[in-house]
Amino acid sequence: MKLAIVTSVAILIGVGSALAGGGAPVPEGSQNPPPSGRPSASLDDAACQDVWKMAAPAGDTLSKDKATPFVVNYEMVDADKNGSISQSEFQTGCGKGWIQKPDASTVNEMKDTKQ
Repeated sequence: MKLAIVTSVAILIGVGSALAGGGAPVPEGSQNPPPSGRPSASLDDAACQDVWKMAAPAGDTLSKDKATPFVVNYEMVDADKNGSISQSEFQTGCGKGWIQKPDASTVNEMKDTKQ
């Protein structure tokens, strides 16, 4: 009798483990690392416009050498891959977190070079 109970319990545990499966599925996209230059918090429209005015005072495009203090990942923002960032690309980059506000020391350095 004891042998029958122990055998039944062992079979139930074995079958239960086999039917349990792998658990909950992994959410889509959670295993994909972000590209180099991790995105930061996205900027609202007003902050994006302020940063654009600092980055491209002439208002036309932003070259790669001038983008460094503002753009986290230049290749991600330059969507058309033409070597410069348009205002439209810049705004899209703001929404995706690829544009950041420069720190205070960078802003001061930029003011010094304009004078």
